[in-house]
Amino acid sequence: MAAFHSANAIFPVGYRASRIYWSTRQGNHRCRYLCSVEENEGQPEFVVRMIEQGYDDLVLTGASPKGVWDKILEPVADRRNESGTLKLFPVYLKGEDLFGFTVTAVTRIVESLPGVEACDRYTFRFGRNPLMELPLAINPTGSARSEPKACSHVKRPHTLSSTGIVSSKSMQTVGSVGVVEAPEEVIPKQFASVPFQYRRMKAEWKSNVYLARSRIQGLGLYAARDIESHTMVIEYIGTLIRNEVANRMEKMYESQNRGVYMFRLDSEHVVDATITGGPARYINHSCAPNCIAEAVSLERGDKIIISSCRNIQRGEELCYDYKFDLEDDQHKIPCHCGAVNCRKWMN
Repeated sequence: MAAFHSANAIFPVGYRASRIYWSTRQGNHRCRYLCSVEENEGQPEFVVRMIEQGYDDLVLTGASPKGVWDKILEPVADRRNESGTLKLFPVYLKGEDLFGFTVTAVTRIVESLPGVEACDRYTFRFGRNPLMELPLAINPTGSARSEPKACSHVKRPHTLSSTGIVSSKSMQTVGSVGVVEAPEEVIPKQFASVPFQYRRMKAEWKSNVYLARSRIQGLGLYAARDIESHTMVIEYIGTLIRNEVANRMEKMYESQNRGVYMFRLDSEHVVDATITGGPARYINHSCAPNCIAEAVSLERGDKIIISSCRNIQRGEELCYDYKFDLEDDQHKIPCHCGAVNCRKWMN
């Protein structure tokens, strides 16, 4: 982690951001810059792809955010001088700002990632959120939220295989890597219009929930207001990938000791929220849940929606039943939801 942060920013591998900025080819014209962070021999590699209509894409790399953006700012300054527009001073522009690392929303999310406690040189802006104690524990389910706080696990081999999928209406794991399958039922009949409810949820979800420390495990998602029963609360978002890609990604995450956040959408597709997921991935398990996860069919494709199954009071933690497959005693995952009807085990 030492190379993947500075005093002002953390550089998570897989980070992507898009920025509209001045073109290096034409004066007084703007184009799109796609910024990303990759890993190269244990060191961060900062990549900027310049996308401009009428030109081939230009890919620039550097060992630091400032280094790669200087390759853009200097030509931009030259074009502006040639066109007689306001002078640009690249020396005063920070690569971390141009990558978006210092944006408040980005900083809050990055500071909640597992393992950020290892960033000893970084100055936290919103307080530390330790999800696990070092050395990092290996999570057999692939999800840090499903492990007890003071438990250490030994890594054991397992694979994500489409042949191991069992058809069921309940949510299921594939193998034991934390890939959850969405139920086949659609939104309850109480919803007058699914598309309307979905659009309303997309517009209001930020006022529905907030992220905070969970009494169950790590971080959790809480109700920011009173929520009525059968209300769409938040969408489980991520990258939609095929089974074959999910196999490769799961192996890569394992090699990096990452927690795996995958949710099966149907028999052929998986939503991977490990890197590009939203806050819904932090919703913890409970044997007495106040939410359910449902697959909803819309014009633009199927979506995974977290909906309330009863009235939820403001400040109450959101939970749903993971409904993991039953495992033998060796691979049992303790449940710490604290519900009266707690089954003591999640699988």
